[in-house]
Amino acid sequence: MQNKPKRQGVITRGSLTTGLEMKLDSDYSIEDIRAGKFVVIDGESNKFFSIITDVRLDATNPQILINPPAEDNILLRQILKGTSTYGTVFLKPMLMSPKRGDEAARLVKTIPVHFSQVFEATKEDVSLIFGDESSPKHFNIGNPLDMDEVPVCMDLDRFVERSNAIFGKTGTGKTFLTRVVLSGIINKGRAVNLIFDMHSEYGWQARQESEGGSNLVKGLKQLFGSKVAIFSLDPESSLRRGVHPDYEVKIPFSQIRVEDIALLQDELRLHSTAVETAYLLVARYGPRWILELLKQEPEGLKDFADELGAHKESISALYRKLSRLEQLTFLQERVNEDTVNKIMEYIDKGIHIVLEFGTQSSMLAYMLVANIITRRIHEKYVRKAEKYLATNKPEDKPKPLLITLEEAHKFLNPKTARQTIFGTIAREMRKYFVSLLIVDQRPSGIDDEILSQVGTRIIALLSDEKDINAVLTGVSNPSGLRSVLASLDSKQQVLVLGHAVPMPIVIQTRTYDTKFYKDMGLLEGEELKKAAEKNEIELFGSD
Repeated sequence: MQNKPKRQGVITRGSLTTGLEMKLDSDYSIEDIRAGKFVVIDGESNKFFSIITDVRLDATNPQILINPPAEDNILLRQILKGTSTYGTVFLKPMLMSPKRGDEAARLVKTIPVHFSQVFEATKEDVSLIFGDESSPKHFNIGNPLDMDEVPVCMDLDRFVERSNAIFGKTGTGKTFLTRVVLSGIINKGRAVNLIFDMHSEYGWQARQESEGGSNLVKGLKQLFGSKVAIFSLDPESSLRRGVHPDYEVKIPFSQIRVEDIALLQDELRLHSTAVETAYLLVARYGPRWILELLKQEPEGLKDFADELGAHKESISALYRKLSRLEQLTFLQERVNEDTVNKIMEYIDKGIHIVLEFGTQSSMLAYMLVANIITRRIHEKYVRKAEKYLATNKPEDKPKPLLITLEEAHKFLNPKTARQTIFGTIAREMRKYFVSLLIVDQRPSGIDDEILSQVGTRIIALLSDEKDINAVLTGVSNPSGLRSVLASLDSKQQVLVLGHAVPMPIVIQTRTYDTKFYKDMGLLEGEELKKAAEKNEIELFGSD
């Protein structure tokens, strides 16, 4: 027989807009109540699925608080507890479901009656709202607070429909949480990933800091073998780490547009007049505009400027700043094979790509490469999508593509969001089957319009008030969620809300460990050897 869930208290007052108040039962310790906890209100006709947003100590008579019982007067404290002194818990109902019939849960349109009982949520309640992980589209990302081994699932089909974000201050585990989410997408096959891996943390093994020091954890290539390919801008760095990249990335100077340079204005400290001068170069030399500029000798820049009809100071400034590009070894005058065509070849096969930067991990290199590659891939996806709309043939339908981008505020700040391809993708809401996974510690640096288009937000601890306000941009009645965000632990606790989950919920995230590897289907030891002998997997996918 199933155990009845434990009662926490009864509803005493509240409203639809501001939330409800619950008087805590005397046998339930207020210290066991945690902001963000998932609870269920048992109304007359409906069950209301809610989260705890705040807790307060109350008393029926102010005199009790003025003259509190002495510390050693345990009997009086017990007499007062639950009657004269009690706890008030603030709840925010998110969904409601009829108690009779099989109608699905829907958004809250009313509130429960006075004295409706409030219970701890059960595993069945969580499964009813968030789905079952045995479903091909649902993926377990963690468990509710104080509910171990109870999976909270995210709808991956809805997740990849729109651009999404993982936010949290430095040290909250954003990278590990991103690995968990990406693993789910790969494991369930709901989209193809293109990951711009600035610090080489996703493809092969990475270092995890822990209380006992640090240890190595597996990357996506180790977990999924031939389903994941590593592209490297710095193959020597990859080899030093024991990684054999599938492809070495080379980019010709001719693929750099003025828009790419405009994005780098802050990194290169370029004046706007220098960018305008770049357009004069393009008008004269076309795709070779950078090469023609960089081959000039400094003493000949005045004559070059006169020939071009530009100011010498602007040409000189552009020449000095763009000379830094010559330090990027992956930029070449000519290349044997087009990197973007190779990426599309892998994407069309459903192979996920991790693009490692190695020692080329400067913000200049990261922003330039991410913008060039994403812009050209987006152009190809637009053509693919238009062809599919014209033919409506299933074989012409592009594979959904999720592009993971770190340090996203550099690409999506109010100054550059309208100029970059990433701003375009975020606003298109996957019109052309391409969406973003934004990973960032400074959401306040991202344009408000872009934030309002983010479908699903996974938010770890943030300490800056501006960042907290930013992540709640576009969220209705965010006051209760603000207090929930402030109460998160510094690691492995996140608030999840948006398109891929039916209601906001605080979860303890899955641990990226040996158990997770096995859940993803990783074989080790004798199992690995037997599978390799049968050519079922690539041995390269192991340690």
